[in-house]
Amino acid sequence: MQIIRLAREKGNRPDLSESDLREINLSGADLRGAKLIAADLKGADLSQADLIRTDLRETNLIGANLKGAVLKGSDLREANLSGANLSRADLDGARYNDATTWPFNFSLTRTGAIRDS
Repeated sequence: MQIIRLAREKGNRPDLSESDLREINLSGADLRGAKLIAADLKGADLSQADLIRTDLRETNLIGANLKGAVLKGSDLREANLSGANLSRADLDGARYNDATTWPFNFSLTRTGAIRDS
């Protein structure tokens, strides 16, 4: 994605907060440290994406494909992941809270995700 590449070249963290990115294909994208606060990523393909330390607070990830995505240290507080595919996603150190919505029957056991108060 051109916006992300330009922000990286200038040494900035890409800030796509509140962006409408529904159904976008970001498979394998390098989004490390990006700010996606309250972005709409409904149905987006983020499979194999690098989302290390990405700020996904209040983000709509309903039905998103996060298969194999690396979310280490990301912020998922108040994110909506209903219906998202989290198979083989790395959630080690990802932060979430009681307002985070997970896919039906998703188990946080052994994910390494950290619950915030």
